[in-house]
Amino acid sequence: MDSATPPWGTWHVLDDEPDFKVKRIEVLPGKRLSYQKHERRSERWEIVRGEGTVILDGTPHSVKAGQGISIPRGALHRMENRSSNPLLFIEVQRGDYFGEDDIVRIDDDYGRE
Repeated sequence: MDSATPPWGTWHVLDDEPDFKVKRIEVLPGKRLSYQKHERRSERWEIVRGEGTVILDGTPHSVKAGQGISIPRGALHRMENRSSNPLLFIEVQRGDYFGEDDIVRIDDDYGRE
């Protein structure tokens, strides 16, 4: 399965089917994902370890282990790890396309487009 080591942590694909994809995502302390949206999928984030702040359409939501949050298709979102411990969550994508080129970045700490 696919995996990557972006500057904010790591992700690994756990399952990849025609109608869903599941990723394991770890965000390092003090790091955050890009502020982004997707045109062809929604996501559900289930927090497994640690705590974070989800920015969803400009509104912050605190999340911790045992909690989850739904990201509707087209919603602006990012995960931030403001703590001193790693943050681990499972991402379940639902839609008709799951390619990395469906990421529309609005803001990125690492200069990615």
